[in-house]
Amino acid sequence: MIQLKNVSFQYDETQTSSLQHISCQIPDGQCVLLCGESGCGKTTLTRLINGLIPHYYEGNLQGEVVVNGLDVLTAELYETAKLVGSVFQNPRSQFFCVDTTSEIAFGCENMGLPEPEIRTRIQNTVQQLNIQQLLDRDIFELSGGEKQKVACASVSAFQPEVFVLDEPTSNLDVTAIEDLKQVIRLWKAKGKTIVIAEHRLYWLMDVCDRVLYLKDGQIASDMPVEQFRALPSEKIVEMGLRALQLELPARKLPPVSAETIQLRDFSFSYDAEPILRIPTLTLPKGGIIAVIGHNGAGKSTFTHCLCGLEPRFKGYAVIDGRMLRRKALLREGYLVMQDVNHQLFCESVEEEVRLGMRKENEPRVTEVLRQMDLLNLTDRHPMSLSGGQKQRAAIASAILSNKSLLVFDEPTSGLDRRHMEQTGALISTLQGNKTVLIVTHDLELIAQCCTHVLYLEHGSVKECCPLDEEGFQKVQSFFGATPDCSIVSEEEIK
Repeated sequence: MIQLKNVSFQYDETQTSSLQHISCQIPDGQCVLLCGESGCGKTTLTRLINGLIPHYYEGNLQGEVVVNGLDVLTAELYETAKLVGSVFQNPRSQFFCVDTTSEIAFGCENMGLPEPEIRTRIQNTVQQLNIQQLLDRDIFELSGGEKQKVACASVSAFQPEVFVLDEPTSNLDVTAIEDLKQVIRLWKAKGKTIVIAEHRLYWLMDVCDRVLYLKDGQIASDMPVEQFRALPSEKIVEMGLRALQLELPARKLPPVSAETIQLRDFSFSYDAEPILRIPTLTLPKGGIIAVIGHNGAGKSTFTHCLCGLEPRFKGYAVIDGRMLRRKALLREGYLVMQDVNHQLFCESVEEEVRLGMRKENEPRVTEVLRQMDLLNLTDRHPMSLSGGQKQRAAIASAILSNKSLLVFDEPTSGLDRRHMEQTGALISTLQGNKTVLIVTHDLELIAQCCTHVLYLEHGSVKECCPLDEEGFQKVQSFFGATPDCSIVSEEEIK
């Protein structure tokens, strides 16, 4: 189905080669995992398969890429799009409509399918992906995970021969990841070829057939998933990869100050629909608090209110005896958004991390840049960075700011093991000095640096506790929970 013959690609003259002498074959119906540290070439390889290179991303390209007999490098992009469906790490980059149902229908409409056929495909796709509650919704009001589900549905509906997924779980909760796994199994049952570039590996160990490990732009190893799964954990760490299973030991909880932050009347509604309902909540001052919950639970709305970013929010916080309403919270808090493209403003990475920085933090700039692996990128424009590099630049800017309340929304989405551990280590240094909330679906990050967990469900607090042994068991249970409902087959639908 897919053939790459001696492919090399370099984006521009200022960067090293992204891929060097790549040759491989992927047979029809195989599910292949692309893994490796950030910058190893996974995303570049997916862009070659779906034709975005060279038709959208230009550079110096050599070699041959053929998908189902089609020369991707010379064929028109719309010809490749009939064969290859893509789900990107940031689903916003592939949306064309403002409502979810139209977005799911979009690919089928572009293929010129009859309206009855389109409606049938939408209905089947929605049932298979279990997303009935997402139909006829405003895309701009969805959570990051819900957007990712709609992106998967829009690709699944037009039924390409090849599916290419780039970090598809970066914004998904445990139930949504399990749903996606079942969808991939459904695609496999239909004989589709699937290529997945991913850092979170545990969910793919019983789905993929084969693993391509990339290092420095080359295929360093190519093995069946059974052989990959049998590798010792020390070897996985040496390769710079995330854990192959989610069973993580709880660490000893570091001491936390007895001081607290009191939140009052944290309620918010979009139009008439209540999204957040927290009458009162006590948080540890100086703690590092993981905010967990399923997609659409109200996590992002909660953090936006906490940072004073919702103009209609009427609640308040009590910190050090001061009652802080929205405008005061705006001065007190700093939010690193899920999509950091919204908050990169300067002409260079160094200017970006210094934006809003305290003068007394000047001696820390070099050290923070080093810890975030950004020292060699200080002169680069932030918008020219990869997704993970942008994320780390925004995190560095937050840490060097003069804010006492820091909120990170999915700070490790798209980060490999090394950069995840660097981020966690740097956040750990903030304990006691700043109050940190981390909205995350990343159990590895929680285990590394968090002191408390706040579990939100349906806009309300379900649990708020320290991450002692009992608390960590509760978090493990959440991440290992059985999904509420399962994917259904086409036969069951019929």
